[in-house]
Parts: sequence; structure tokens; C-alpha cells
Amino acid sequence: MASGLQGLPSGYPGLDRHLAGGGWPQHALTEILLEHYGAGELKLLMPALARLSQPDRDHDPESTGWLAWIAPPFQPYPPALVQWGIDLCRVLIVRPREESEILWAAEQALSSGNCAAVLLWPGVLSVAASRRLQLAAEKGGSWAIAFRPLSARSQSSAAALRILLSASREGTELHILKNRGSRPATLRNVLRDYADA
Repeated sequence: MASGLQGLPSGYPGLDRHLAGGGWPQHALTEILLEHYGAGELKLLMPALARLSQPDRDHDPESTGWLAWIAPPFQPYPPALVQWGIDLCRVLIVRPREESEILWAAEQALSSGNCAAVLLWPGVLSVAASRRLQLAAEKGGSWAIAFRPLSARSQSSAAALRILLSASREGTELHILKNRGSRPATLRNVLRDYADA
């Protein structure tokens, strides 16, 4: 993403100040690296996902894209999604039978032009696969979010943004490892910085 492009506001002003374009990179791949699920990764994304699930007042409500969840390791909890402002009518859960189908399903969803965002939990994501996801996101005008294990930190990726998220007793710490158009940074307690926009 070029630094001149407008980012999707994250809902966390402290984070937006460190992201190129002032928010999440649109039409691009974001990778979130985690030691374990439940470190605040979904809370981090919810304000932006809620915004994407709501119809734009100036456009046809039918033009609102889907929020596709591909191979989530848990069943998304509808009351929590509603509490964040997610329109459940726009949520699509995809559970591929084989791990090899996760990337295929994500590519199809991203390039279709029908998804505002695609969240995926791939077992493995090679550099070539990350490049395909990046290209599919650009083609379909969608935001791709891949959740990856901490061990993927040393691997190369075509993602426009790579962050490492960790939780401790002191709060949530976010390390921006790769930020196309801006610099790496470390933010502490970013989830306390929520601003209901």
C-alpha cells in the first residue's frame, strides 16, 4: 500500500497514528502473529469489521460486502459480534474439509469482489501463497486478515502489514513488524485506546 492511500480506521487512535494511511491497509493482506488465540486479536479488529458490515448511507445496502471467516478455530459468538456492531446478516463462516482448501477458499472470496473482509486461519502460509492472497485482495477490493503462529515471524511474507500481538498481565502489546509505507513500532495497551467512532 502506498503511503498516500487512505487506511480503514481501526477504532484505536493510538494504533492509527502508526499505520500508513491512518488505518488498516485496505485491499491488502494483514498478518497477525500470535502465541495463542485469545490475545485480543478479534477485539483489535472488531471496530473496523463492524464498520465494514454496515451499509454505507450513500450507497445501496446490498452493496455491503460479506465478512468471510475461513476455518476459524472456534465458533464465532453471535451476541458478542452484535455487541460490537457487526451485522450478522453479512457474516459468512466457511469450514473447508481439508487444510489445503483454506487458501483456495480465501483466494476465491477475496477476488470475488463480494467480500469487504476475509479472515483466515491457515495452517501454513508460504511466501507464494501470501503473494496470491495479496493479489486477490487487490483484485477484489477486499481486506485480508491472516492469523498465524508466532513461529511465522522469521518467514518472509507479501503482506502489507504484519503485527505481532501478545497479552500479559500488564496488558496487550502490539509490535508492528512490517508496515508498508511507514515504520515498525511497539504499542502497549492498545486495546484500552478504543474510540467508538
